[in-house]
Amino acid sequence: MNTSSHVQAAEPAEGCASDVVDAGRVALAAEHLPRPRDVAETADVFSLLGDPNRLTLLLALLEGELCVHDLAALTGQSDSSTSHALKLLRAHRVVATRRDGRRMFYRLDDPHVRMLLDLALAHTAHTGGGA
Repeated sequence: MNTSSHVQAAEPAEGCASDVVDAGRVALAAEHLPRPRDVAETADVFSLLGDPNRLTLLLALLEGELCVHDLAALTGQSDSSTSHALKLLRAHRVVATRRDGRRMFYRLDDPHVRMLLDLALAHTAHTGGGA
């Protein structure tokens, strides 16, 4: 947890009525901020989800595991492009694999990934961006 003992007042921020800093609220927020490394890793996950091709692969996996060839056919990407995207998602522990002979099957790594996707879809539908 990061805390700062010195908070400097600057120009009033857009939406703020004055340039007075509420030191108590700032300290409380600072206490609850994750470590910078955790923030960076979370930002990495969001950047992975921010790519439409990778996001489509993940959404396809909501219903269960699929092999690279099936994912490529489903998403309209090449096997090579699909494999590359899945390798990146696997490196960040967003997807996991299971080998069956020569075929590699991919699935969402854990329930948190599913929750992120479900929440993002619900938010899009709620804000009118969904179908």
